Amino acid sequence: MSSQAQNHEFQEWWNKQRGFLDKPDSTAFLTVEIRNPTSDPTVDKGHTRSARQLSWLWLLKFQQLATSLAWLTNGSVSLLRTANRRIATNTTDSPSDSSASSRRLYRIIKLFLFLVILLLCFELVAYFKGWHFSPPSVESAEAAVERVYAKWLEIRASYLAPPLQSLTNVCIVLFLIQSVDRVVLMLGCFWIKFWKLRPVAAVEYDGSESVEDYPMVLVQIPMCNEREVYQQSIAACCVQDWPKERMLIQVLDDSDELDAQLLIKAEVQKWQQRGVHILYRHRLIRTGYKAGNLKSAMSCDYVKDYEFVAIFDADFQPGPDFLKKTIPHFKGKDDLALVQTRWAFVNKDENLLTRLQNINLSFHFEVEQQVNGVFINFFGFNGTAGVWRIKALEECGGWLERTTVEDMDIAVRAHLCGWKFIYLNDVKCLCELPESYEAYKKQQHRWHSGPMQLFRLCFVDTLRAKVSLGKKANLIFLFFLLRKLILPFYSFTLFCIILPLSMFLPEAELPAWVVCYIPGLMSILNILPAPRSFPFIVPYLLFENTMSVTKFNAMISGLFRLGSSYEWVVTKKLGRSSEADLVAFAERESDPLVETTNLHRSCSESGLDVLNKIETTKKTGKKKRNSLYRKELALALILLTASVRSLLSAQGIHFYFLLFQGISFLVVGLDLIGEQVS
Repeated sequence: MSSQAQNHEFQEWWNKQRGFLDKPDSTAFLTVEIRNPTSDPTVDKGHTRSARQLSWLWLLKFQQLATSLAWLTNGSVSLLRTANRRIATNTTDSPSDSSASSRRLYRIIKLFLFLVILLLCFELVAYFKGWHFSPPSVESAEAAVERVYAKWLEIRASYLAPPLQSLTNVCIVLFLIQSVDRVVLMLGCFWIKFWKLRPVAAVEYDGSESVEDYPMVLVQIPMCNEREVYQQSIAACCVQDWPKERMLIQVLDDSDELDAQLLIKAEVQKWQQRGVHILYRHRLIRTGYKAGNLKSAMSCDYVKDYEFVAIFDADFQPGPDFLKKTIPHFKGKDDLALVQTRWAFVNKDENLLTRLQNINLSFHFEVEQQVNGVFINFFGFNGTAGVWRIKALEECGGWLERTTVEDMDIAVRAHLCGWKFIYLNDVKCLCELPESYEAYKKQQHRWHSGPMQLFRLCFVDTLRAKVSLGKKANLIFLFFLLRKLILPFYSFTLFCIILPLSMFLPEAELPAWVVCYIPGLMSILNILPAPRSFPFIVPYLLFENTMSVTKFNAMISGLFRLGSSYEWVVTKKLGRSSEADLVAFAERESDPLVETTNLHRSCSESGLDVLNKIETTKKTGKKKRNSLYRKELALALILLTASVRSLLSAQGIHFYFLLFQGISFLVVGLDLIGEQVS
């Protein structure tokens, strides 16, 4: 108790002392201030410290600003130099861009660009005159320019905006229908994942069967001047875990370059010496492109001894167990014509272009092919990495040379004959994506012009086919019209024509949800099968709209039988696939077959010949260079011009979309998105 009382007394004394010290008029203590003789007595020390810190802060910000400006300046200078260099080299566009239809479309785009720039100049004058805020009328206008602008307002409101609004509404409806189709496909994919639906083979080959239990399989590898990738595809097929006497490999070489023929022939001879049943075929009359090549190979007399045919393009590498995973699905299913497997890409992270392609193709295989295979047993054959029943090929007419999409052609005809397809999402075949924009553009032109050719040719046959009405409706309205015709039409028309025009004709409204929200949602759905690509969702959305001009041009040329629709250009590959593992596996598997020194010597000599010829080809080959793409550059100027007009009207979402979409067209037009050749 005494200690508590003492503490209480001490607390009272301390409070009194503190109160005394806090009094402003207290003079109990003498305050002495020591000053620096050189310092200014009028400046407070604390304020001096704050000013110094503030000056350092501003210096730091100035340094950051200078660094950013230097980076932007260097980037701009580098971009201008690249553009100037590519303009100076006078590199022409791809063959599909030099066709009559492409030149016609380019002239239309140039006319549109001239009109848009003229309208922008007119609107700039009106903006600085203040006519945007108080539009003049024809009666109240005094100056001639003011009367012209007032008359322009009447014309665009009465005559130009209504048809543009009608076209806008049509495209919006088509856009919504296609979006619903995309959502339905995703729901089907979720259903498959939730219930774990997948095709199940009736039998499995575990190695305990006799050789006679394995069906006879023909393996075909069509190629044309593909010296970069021929070795890996031939090696992958030769090391298949399948009885050698029950398999024959046909290397169907359509190369017109002598050195490529010699390289491929030497590779075939090397595997022949290892005991593999492999043949080299070269056509003297190269007609019909890939379809003609496959048709010629199927006409051989020995084909009648085989039950199935597996097809692989030159850059594809099937796994050693590919045939053991696909052939068993035919057992007990006499109406099954095709087993298609999924593509896997060895160079999907090579550059931005390959990443964006991976998003598209992942959705195609994971969603479109899988949903159609599970629910309706029909989808478009991908032209490679699949196994056909030879009887089905013969029954539906075999390979035809009438289009550039012979794979889709034979799939549609087999479907109309009542055959069924199976898609195996868990069986993957390694392949390579085109790394340059030029190669990718040629590929997309062929992929989008061919379906329209086929639609014209098989429309009447579809109506006459002895299949259900539902299958006919699915084939005509979903497979062809919605996914092959409507998609490129509304994408190009809505985002490259209507959107910039609506900035100059504001009476025709394009809602923000059409420009931003729905496309963003669809992009998220598209990217779900490739979740690692989510950081690229914005570039993906912009790039898809940028590719719409190529797809629209291809669709029109195929639908109206224009010249460029029948052009077939082999998609060039760079041989990024890893052949080291394949060669090592081949050497392990072929050890029992390699018994003599002569065999080792012949293989080594063949390999040396290959290397020497490749080096010679590299030295004498044509020099690659990047190109300029006129249509994309013209559309970039159109969209950037429209973004300036949108800025005058303070339309936020439209401005940002037009700005970034214009930059996307500019990057693609300068060929800066894919492989860069110095």
